[in-house]
Amino acid sequence: MPTLITHAKPLGPHCQRALASLQLPNLSALLRLLTPGTRQTGDEDTLSPLHEVLQANALGLAAQDGLLPWAALQAQALQLPAAAEGEAWAWLTPCHWQANADHVRMADPADSQISADESQQVMQALCGFLLEDGITLHGLHSGNWLASAAVFKDLPTASLARASGGAVDHWLPRQPQAQALRKLQNEMQMLLYSHPVNDARAARGLLPINSFWVSGTGTLPATFQASTESTVLDTLREPKLRDDAAGWSQAWQTLDEGAIQNLLERARTGTIVELTLCGETAAQSFTLQPQGLWTRLQRMLPGGTQTDLAALLQSL
Repeated sequence: MPTLITHAKPLGPHCQRALASLQLPNLSALLRLLTPGTRQTGDEDTLSPLHEVLQANALGLAAQDGLLPWAALQAQALQLPAAAEGEAWAWLTPCHWQANADHVRMADPADSQISADESQQVMQALCGFLLEDGITLHGLHSGNWLASAAVFKDLPTASLARASGGAVDHWLPRQPQAQALRKLQNEMQMLLYSHPVNDARAARGLLPINSFWVSGTGTLPATFQASTESTVLDTLREPKLRDDAAGWSQAWQTLDEGAIQNLLERARTGTIVELTLCGETAAQSFTLQPQGLWTRLQRMLPGGTQTDLAALLQSL
């Protein structure tokens, strides 16, 4: 089973400085056993981040920018009736938009403390309005409203990871079929202005829920079955985005002492191991290749093949 670690490259100055003193003994030992494989590159301006493209490829999905059908895949896994009929799906993620003079900013839903109960109540309030535009909601799943509608079939949309915590204007879909969605996103601010959920959130000093983000759009090929499973580890994301050096270093330590140590133990027994470290614009994969006993012993020794971790992570 391939393992993908996302957001492996530090971006902010504090995390950059922390990289110099980062000690990851299990990762260093693992990389001495593995052989570098494919290096893939991406672009910061694509709708789909590189790590999502890699995840889609591992599942056997065609990686078309902005049309990685994550919502359809979830609907299939949940065995929703419409999923078997070739319906188009999307994730609608409840969030807060702040209108400024020259741009609209979306607060990161992960930081907005939106509870499942709040999301459910807001979803119920919006069901009728969305249905008028042919959008059917199928419940709340993992923080997203799962929705089906014809409009999502060929509508490329930006991953939530692209717009979350920043200006959304550049990432909004501009296709003619998206006009109704954009109208709904703007109208939600008035529709939910006095909703009891937002009154309660205001009393707790929290931002109101006043819009939603559309992502994961598209359809699955008929009779699609995932070609393989993969483990995606994204615990570096939040401390990296906050440039929280202590949190970022701790997240790496937790990975090193947990998932990476497990990979190392498997590699030492000769079990096939696949690891990919992914940054914003590049990803490097490593695999366990068949080796002679002497080569394996040399790689396992402390003085064996060394990888400059700092240089590797900086290159992603």
